[in-house]
Amino acid sequence: MKGLVFERNLARFAASRVASVFAGSGRGAGIGPLHLTDVEPPELPGPQWHRVHPLLAGICGSDLSTVDGRSSRYFEDIVSFPFVPGHEVVGTLDDTDVRVVIEPVLGCVARGIVPRCAACGEGRTGGCERVAFGHLAPGLQIGFCTDTGGGWSSGGLVAHEAQLHPVPDTLSDADAVMVEPTACAVHAAVAAGVDASHTVAVLGAGTLGLCTVAALAQISPPGTLLVGAKYAHQRRLAEELGADEVVDPDQLVRAVRSRSRSLEASGTLTGGADVVIDCVGSDESLTQALSMVRPRGRVVLVGMPGRVNVDLASLWHREVAVVGAYAYGTEDVGGLRRRTFDIAMEVVAAKGLGSLVSARYPLDRFEEALAHAGAAGRRGAVKVVFDLHARERPRGTPLSTKGPVS
Repeated sequence: MKGLVFERNLARFAASRVASVFAGSGRGAGIGPLHLTDVEPPELPGPQWHRVHPLLAGICGSDLSTVDGRSSRYFEDIVSFPFVPGHEVVGTLDDTDVRVVIEPVLGCVARGIVPRCAACGEGRTGGCERVAFGHLAPGLQIGFCTDTGGGWSSGGLVAHEAQLHPVPDTLSDADAVMVEPTACAVHAAVAAGVDASHTVAVLGAGTLGLCTVAALAQISPPGTLLVGAKYAHQRRLAEELGADEVVDPDQLVRAVRSRSRSLEASGTLTGGADVVIDCVGSDESLTQALSMVRPRGRVVLVGMPGRVNVDLASLWHREVAVVGAYAYGTEDVGGLRRRTFDIAMEVVAAKGLGSLVSARYPLDRFEEALAHAGAAGRRGAVKVVFDLHARERPRGTPLSTKGPVS
């Protein structure tokens, strides 16, 4: 069985970082710590665990940060090496044709920890306090843990039964691989606390930004939904998914100013959006978010930030709340307590989010795949995935194993 394995190698890590700076995101895959090799399927950690044979496995922004050597040192103690990446996965369960998606966070239940931490006890598995403990090696998720394997392998991975969600026949494989990123977006939409009177601005229109637009439009429609999107195909998709107005990122502050009838002083709007959702996670995006959120408004960080250099004077002066939105678990929506993945499947089905899968690659072309993912926006793509189909399945979208499919 073949798999892509990421090892702890500081020299290669540095080389991939340099390559990503000068050649672009994903371009350092061939010289970094990631390599294609023979892998043994991971052992089942216990009786409530199952084998999952991946069909499609997505390339996430956090995967690219890791491959590019840009991931924060914050994660060093909650990742174990070597690991097989890949946490956005649709696959078949054990030796059956039953399709599942995995909820990859390795919380207390998966780790066999009793009693559960406070977060897991409340169903907030994304906030688990024990991701470095229990009977598994450290790893905040499948795809970052040496004991579980990951989706970027034909050898498969292992998952606890609490992490498995059956895929209805009405969803194609392409739809199903979008459930995990959509669950992140659903969690962010709920965390934003949006109501029908609010003006909401979304920064970024890659996979996470577009899924966030879809989630907001489906489960918590604001009065006005504005989106900053860099590329023409992103602007078109954002409008189709429910945005009221889509502009170039550098015009988003102006659009918010017009909608909120604000003035501007010291580079900051006197009023602004009730909620700004940052799906980028950079110095520039957070600075822009703070410049256009109203006093006592909320900025939600969905894009994964690392070390940033941002002037926080306006946050203090205007009493702005900045909150993170990571992963998923359970949500309070419409007076009901529901698992995030159940809501995400409904959003994927209603909005046809499988259409965001733009290209599929076999594992042996991982360098091309990661370069494509790193330049997805510029190349007119959204989600790039690895295709691990042994044969073409009768369900869902026909898939090619000979190269990318646009």
